Amino acid sequence: MKLFSKIKKQQNDALLGEIEKTKLALESAYSNFENVIDPDLIDCYIYEVNAIQKRYKFLLKQAKEMDNEYTTI
Repeated sequence: MKLFSKIKKQQNDALLGEIEKTKLALESAYSNFENVIDPDLIDCYIYEVNAIQKRYKFLLKQAKEMDNEYTTI
């Protein structure tokens, strides 16, 4: 039984780490977007911000589902 809780804890820690990395990537993409002038780079950073936002939303949804699993146990 403890093995399963240890695995869940590791998964939770990994997910939180991915959320933090994604948050930092989003901040970086916003910063890059704010500092470019070239229209091609502006488009590039718009796509990058959108992609990272979708990943961030997905990871937050996963964390919420994992939290719900813990509360039902």
